[in-house]
Amino acid sequence: MYEKQLEEDLFQWKKKLLRKSSRLERFSKKTQTKINAHIPEKIHTIITESIKKMAGATLAGSNLTTFEKKLEGISFEERENKVRQTISAYQKAAAVEGAGTGAGGLLASAADFPLLLGIKMKCLFEIATLYGYDPKQVEERIFLLYVFQLAYSSDDHRRKTFELIENWEERKETVKEIDWQTFQQEYRDHIDLVKLLQVMPGIGAVVGGVANYHLVRHLGETAMNCYRLRRLGTI
Repeated sequence: MYEKQLEEDLFQWKKKLLRKSSRLERFSKKTQTKINAHIPEKIHTIITESIKKMAGATLAGSNLTTFEKKLEGISFEERENKVRQTISAYQKAAAVEGAGTGAGGLLASAADFPLLLGIKMKCLFEIATLYGYDPKQVEERIFLLYVFQLAYSSDDHRRKTFELIENWEERKETVKEIDWQTFQQEYRDHIDLVKLLQVMPGIGAVVGGVANYHLVRHLGETAMNCYRLRRLGTI
């Protein structure tokens, strides 16, 4: 019964994921693009370099944390309950980190980018392990980077990324490298407006905590559905 419900949940997630952005969302994107020009160049540089280092470290496995959470002899529902608990724990950690850096002004907020990226990747590594996949394998780390892109990307890139993830078992051998320029640009465009608000005096702590909490939740939900596709098949 649980897996039957998951099939419907996957169908609805895919439908929502691939729909065209609403008029309001497109307007918000145009507004973000204009506001983006007012973000200090130093912030842009920190974001770009942080993403490059994170992605490079993930591909090389140098930021890999080993999780001894091999789940055997349990149902898929029980496995996913463990995943939800893990996501919740990382959400709370990200919220605390975001509130702390957001309260510290511009320079402290800038430090939030690499710290949050580290939290996100640790969360993904642990989710992969809980679903029974080994992030020590290069192909699994590449998969995680595509999951990351799927969570934080524009309409067109999201559709292309989903097509690859949905057919991962057939396509993984053809994936030799990551388009780093697109990777960092998509992520920057996705979070710039939120992070601009985080560096504003008076509201930085609140925005930082809430934004980080929801950014990690969104990543966790995206990862769950991607691994559901792999475990249960396409829909």
